[in-house]
Amino acid sequence: MLEVEGLEKRYGDTVALDGVSLTVRPGEMFGFVGANGAGKTTTMRIVMGVLGADAGRVRWNGAPVGHDTRRRFGYMPEERGLYAKMRVAEQVEYFGRLSGMAAPDARRSADALIERLGLAGRRGDDVDSLSLGNQQRVQLAAALIHDPEMLVLDEPFSGLDPIAVDALAGVLAERAAAGVPVVFSSHQLDLVERLCDSVGIIKAGRMVAVGTVAELRARESRKRLRIVVTGAEAGWADRLPGEIVARTDRSPLAAAEEHERYDEVILVPTDDQEALRLATRAGRVQHFGWQEPGLADIFREVVA
Repeated sequence: MLEVEGLEKRYGDTVALDGVSLTVRPGEMFGFVGANGAGKTTTMRIVMGVLGADAGRVRWNGAPVGHDTRRRFGYMPEERGLYAKMRVAEQVEYFGRLSGMAAPDARRSADALIERLGLAGRRGDDVDSLSLGNQQRVQLAAALIHDPEMLVLDEPFSGLDPIAVDALAGVLAERAAAGVPVVFSSHQLDLVERLCDSVGIIKAGRMVAVGTVAELRARESRKRLRIVVTGAEAGWADRLPGEIVARTDRSPLAAAEEHERYDEVILVPTDDQEALRLATRAGRVQHFGWQEPGLADIFREVVA
């Protein structure tokens, strides 16, 4: 189990971290989210020993984290640390040797990971000839090569196509199922919501919310209505009582297969019954019901 307690970090007058704390249990996938510059990368670098903290502690299974402990972690930095002119297979094997593996063990592990991550056809290619997505697969293989006890991944899904996202997500889920704690940061909140057991939201160096998605939903104070109406005149939703937080309207000209106007509104209502009456008068109500907020909604609420 990883425990981060009260991390503080300053750069002159700039506060990068202000008492950051989090816990990641065995087999848990923890999503770390926040705006650019909020402190995600700084926290991860301190966990991995790349940076030193001004205050606070990092513990692994109850003991302070040192160099020998960190050698058993897998780390994927935001800035990729690959050798551009090195071939894929020998590069992954090389990182295994750097982690203390014997050459035959590193070779076997590299072969298995290259196959698992869909890189078998590129094993002899130089890294700089690969697409961004394939380079990130190589970087993940380098983080996994020594069968780490914990994974710390900084924006591992950035810039990936859906197929590459699914491949990486599958591998991380396998590691978590084997009991490995996984920490990763991402701006793709739908992906974090889908994959993670727990989420931490950081703002300006402070953790402003931590918990499961269900726990974070429970603290969301504004209930939302999803209303879908067809055949209504343009502008009908402007009369709805409350705040419209999302809206989709499509006229018959917007899509060839549509023969009448379609409107979908997400509303924080002041009077749900009045909203229903207005929707019914406007057109045919296809859906009217309460909607659980997604992680993106929670993030906006917490960070605002």
